[in-house]
Amino acid sequence: MSRPARRLGAAATALGLFAAALTVTANPATAVPDHGGGYQALIQRASYGVPHITARDFAGLGYGVGYAQAEDNICLIAETVVTVNAQRSRFFGGAQDNVTSDLFHQKAIDDRVVERLLTGPRDGVHSPSNEVRDQVRGFAAGYNAYLRRTGADKLTDPACADKPWVRPISETDLWRAHWARMVRASSGALADGIVAATPPRADGTSAPASAPQAMSIVDARDGAPAGVGSNAYALGRDTTVGRTGMLLANPHFPWDGDERFYRMRLKIPGRYDVEGAALVGDPLVEIGHNGRVAWTHTVSTARRFVWHRLTLVPGDPTSYLHDSKPRKMTTRTVTAQTPGGPVSRTFHDTHFGPVVVVPGRFDWTAGTAYAISDPNAANNRALDGWLAMGRARSVGDLRAALDRRQFLPWVNVIASDDRGRALYADHSVVPRVTDDLAATCIPAPFRPLYASSGQAVLDGSRSACELGADPDAAVPGILGPARLPALVRSDYVTNSNDSYWLANPGQRLEGFPRIIGNERTERSLRTRLGLLQVQQRIAGTDGLPDTGFTTGNLWQVTLGNRAYGGELVRDDLVRLCEANPNATASDGTPVDLTAACAALRGWDLRVDLDSRGSHVFTEFAREGGMRFADPFDPAAPVTTPHRLAVDDPKVRSALADAVHALDGVPLDARLGDIQTEPRGDERIPIHGGWPEAGIFNMTINVLEPGVGYPKVRHGTSYLMAVELGRDGPSGRQILTYSQSANPNSPWYADQTRLYSGKGFDTIKFTEKQLGADPNLVSYRVGERRH
Repeated sequence: MSRPARRLGAAATALGLFAAALTVTANPATAVPDHGGGYQALIQRASYGVPHITARDFAGLGYGVGYAQAEDNICLIAETVVTVNAQRSRFFGGAQDNVTSDLFHQKAIDDRVVERLLTGPRDGVHSPSNEVRDQVRGFAAGYNAYLRRTGADKLTDPACADKPWVRPISETDLWRAHWARMVRASSGALADGIVAATPPRADGTSAPASAPQAMSIVDARDGAPAGVGSNAYALGRDTTVGRTGMLLANPHFPWDGDERFYRMRLKIPGRYDVEGAALVGDPLVEIGHNGRVAWTHTVSTARRFVWHRLTLVPGDPTSYLHDSKPRKMTTRTVTAQTPGGPVSRTFHDTHFGPVVVVPGRFDWTAGTAYAISDPNAANNRALDGWLAMGRARSVGDLRAALDRRQFLPWVNVIASDDRGRALYADHSVVPRVTDDLAATCIPAPFRPLYASSGQAVLDGSRSACELGADPDAAVPGILGPARLPALVRSDYVTNSNDSYWLANPGQRLEGFPRIIGNERTERSLRTRLGLLQVQQRIAGTDGLPDTGFTTGNLWQVTLGNRAYGGELVRDDLVRLCEANPNATASDGTPVDLTAACAALRGWDLRVDLDSRGSHVFTEFAREGGMRFADPFDPAAPVTTPHRLAVDDPKVRSALADAVHALDGVPLDARLGDIQTEPRGDERIPIHGGWPEAGIFNMTINVLEPGVGYPKVRHGTSYLMAVELGRDGPSGRQILTYSQSANPNSPWYADQTRLYSGKGFDTIKFTEKQLGADPNLVSYRVGERRH
């Protein structure tokens, strides 16, 4: 048997495919036959199981994506379908979170939200284009084909094998899942507050309510959804050795669940050709590159919803005054099926949107209630937007796609092109709260909230205080492109989840509406380190050879694992610690800091696997110990503040609390011995750390007493360093948690081990690059349409 045939047989066994359906082919451009309008795709599995999918049309491309994603992550997709069809309580138990989710999604189903989004001209703005509809339809067909061939009872992933909730899916299921992602930072984030919204009692007092998720959104410093973030660099010709464009994509997303990324390369010869990653269940590449442009996203600080304070009609708490005339709220009673029986809630809507309750912040009283506007609830433009980004030939093309569709639900764009231009833009969907509107329509009690967090509470009793329309906006109610921040440069732009203000310190973006983000304010330590790393690499002062960026040293910079907080304050902290090692934790427990002083003194100021004592500093920072004696200086935003407030007693108490929390964990332990990711019986050591300590390579986990950090929650996920050179794209990439969530998959842990050693897979965009992969296996999938 030849070597290719042996590889093919092994892959067929691993994937559970029919051997007759598999074939090795050398020319994907001609390998997909036309079968009279049916679905056809060629899947070429490269190293680490990454599928390169080629088809003649978007229906076939979607079919290949759906088939491949089902092979690797069918349980994740099936569970998402359960969620958006309001069936979590039925299949996963009647916990309050499941009931809330079901009621929220059942309301969307009853309101026919998705069906309304799919009506209208198929132009990619007013409703999805035929190409995108074909892609979604094909994805459902490919997923169903895999499930039909394998059988739910023969699935190898124990998470869903032979479970009653694994079923064929429809296009509607996928559009519901897509809508849920659009409203993740708006209605979805406030779901428990929407479900909890109940009119006041007969005596006028607020009804009991609990909405912890909505509370966390209200209390957050900006509009970023909880549990996500990112770093990004777009490097231009003035900073790269090759005098071309280069990009670092470093999204920080959950390592488990339906928000995992999935690597893939998608191609329709002559029409679409993109390599990168998408969230599992999505049919198009969302972060990646084509032959001339590369792009990534970071979570934006902009707020995605607006509060409207309603003045209620006396004696009728479900009617409100609008321009002095009463308007009745609309109601819908929704029922969720739970193991304990049906649970019903009555939802209340206004012409702005749903009524929301956040106890102690936004209560429903006899005289006042609060509703929200959520522009992303009508955002049906995103898949066409990502499709247009994938076809862009320059950052100018890409920006034009952003401006025309205004589709990004809650992220920035950072991009570069082969001409060496770098783009930053927060051209996402932002409610149209201009400075003039805010000054006129935010009641005085809520102006401090807007100034501090960008949350706008508008007077809902006046039509003059509605969101209105910008002439250049894709749809009414959102800020048009002219009001949104963007920057194109030939050196660099960057973002690490702070606002747009310091995308490049040499050209600060200022004068934009507060709802998008803050300006002239202190940046996070992660943002500051991100900027310093670029500046030091350009100057050649970072200890690496030469000056300027290559994809190799960009990878080294990203995974250098510097702890900038430690660089700033460790020495002062050690001196403070050694001067008086006797301390008291906040709960009154006496703590001896002697071992912590020694561990911090010996720490290498990094969060590498061999770093000892880094976890002491991490816990110190998480306990609020990063307190500075000097003020922030807007004229020096990258380097201030920088001096530890050694006279602040909270600094010592934070260190005491850190040591107390680490009881049972050796304070001089190697990070790789206590920070791990489980894969079966294996515990893979993981580097990186928390942003509170000023760590660029973010790894978020929970301290388990006496053990350490045995499971990564979220952090660096899809990592890509790509150069857009004359001979095509090249560089490095990795999916930190590996391609498949199935513990019986051959691609369950391989990239995780690779990431542990700071290794990488290569960009495989050209036929030469892909053909050089020694593990390449190809097979066709398809069916005739009936």
